[in-house]
Amino acid sequence: MIRFLLKGILRDKSRSLLPIIVVSLGVALTVFYSGFLEGVMGDIIRQNARFETGHVKVITKAYGKNKDQLPIDLALLDVNSLVQSLENQFSDMDWVKRIRFGGLIDVPDENGETKGQRPATGLALELFSEQSKEAERLDIQNALVSGSIPDESGEALVSYEFADKMDVQIGDEITYFGSTMYGSMALTNFTVSGTIRFGIAAMDQGALIVDISDAQKMLDMQDGSTEILGFLSSGVYDNEVATNVMENFNAKYADSSDEFASVMVRLRDQNNLAGMLDYVDLASGLFIGIFVLAMSVVLWNTGLIAGLRRYKEFGIRLALGEAKGEIYRSMIYEAVLIGVIGSVFGTAIGLGLTYYMQTVGLDIGQFLDNAGVMMPITMRAKITPSLFYIGFIPGLLAMVFGNMLAGFGIYKRETATLFKELEV
Repeated sequence: MIRFLLKGILRDKSRSLLPIIVVSLGVALTVFYSGFLEGVMGDIIRQNARFETGHVKVITKAYGKNKDQLPIDLALLDVNSLVQSLENQFSDMDWVKRIRFGGLIDVPDENGETKGQRPATGLALELFSEQSKEAERLDIQNALVSGSIPDESGEALVSYEFADKMDVQIGDEITYFGSTMYGSMALTNFTVSGTIRFGIAAMDQGALIVDISDAQKMLDMQDGSTEILGFLSSGVYDNEVATNVMENFNAKYADSSDEFASVMVRLRDQNNLAGMLDYVDLASGLFIGIFVLAMSVVLWNTGLIAGLRRYKEFGIRLALGEAKGEIYRSMIYEAVLIGVIGSVFGTAIGLGLTYYMQTVGLDIGQFLDNAGVMMPITMRAKITPSLFYIGFIPGLLAMVFGNMLAGFGIYKRETATLFKELEV
C-alpha cells in the first residue's frame, strides 16, 4: 500500500508538488524560528550568567534593593568564611567572589595633566588565583584585543572602545576616582595591561577589570565583596536545581530582620529574565500552533482542489465496490507520506538557514550603543537536537488535518449517480 501510494505521489506531481512546497516552507520557517529563538535567548541567558547573575547569586538584603546603584557600602563582609560555608553545603557548585563598582577614569597626558575623563563600570575578579576559573568563564583570553591579562598587582584591563577614544596604550597609567566602602575618596593608579572587547555593549563601553585583591584594597573592602556567584557544575542553568539551592540557603536567614543578612537569588529573578524565559516556551508553542492552523487552511483548500480534480477517480473506485472508508484512509496515508516528504525537505532547508545564522549571525550593535542590557552584539541561531524533529509536528499535523477536512467530500458522493457520471 505504501509503495503504491508513494509511486502515485511521485508520478502525479500535479497533486503532490504544491502540498509538498507548502509543507516545506512552513516547516523550514518553524525550524529556523525555533533555532534562532533558542540561539538568541540561550546567548542572553549565558551572557547574563557569566558576567552578572551567575546561576545563583548571594548578596545582602539591602544591596538587593539598591543593586542598580552599585552600593558598595552594603556589600558582604567576611566573604571567605561565607564562600567556605557555601562550598561545604553545595560542593557540586563553583562559588566565586566579585566586586562591582563605578567611578571615573582619568587619563593623563605626557605632562601628567588630565587628558580626559570617562565614567567606568568596574568589575573585580579572582584573576591571580591558580584555582580560579574566572578568566576562562569570561573567555578573557579570546576577548583580548591587545596586551595580556593582569598577572600582578596594579594592572588592569580596559575596554577597547574606551582605550581607542582616549588614546590609551598598553603600559600607560590611568587613575581611578571613586569612593570606598566607608564613603571616603578612593584614588588609585593602574597600569593598562591590555584592552578587551567582549561583544557586549554593556561591557564594552567603559569596562575596568582588575583583580579582586586590588579592588578590596582600593575600596577598603578587606574580606568583602558585593556578591558571590554560584555556577552549576553542568555549566547550564537549570531552574529546578537553582531553586532548590536558593530555598535551602535562604531557609537559614528566613527569620532574620538584619538588612545585612545574606540572601540568595536565582538567575531567573534577576535582570527581568523571568519574563524572557517564559516567553521562549510560550512563543515556540504559539508559533508552531499558528503554523499548524495556517498551513491546515492552505492545505485544506489544496485538498479540495485536488479532490475536485480526482472526483472521477473516486467515483470509479466507489463504483468498483471500494468502501468510502478505504478511500478516505488511503487519502490520509497519502497525506502522511506527503507530510513526511515535505517535512524532510523543510527541515533540511531550516537547518541550513539556522547553520548560516549560527556561523554568520546578525549584527545589532548599532541598536545597542546606548543600551545597558546584557546581551551579545551579534545575534546567532543555534542548532539543537530538537530542530531535527520539531518541524514534523506542524508538517504532519497540517497536512493530515487539511486532507481530513477535504476528504469529507468522499462521504457525500451518491453511488446512484456514479454510473450517469461515468457514461459521460
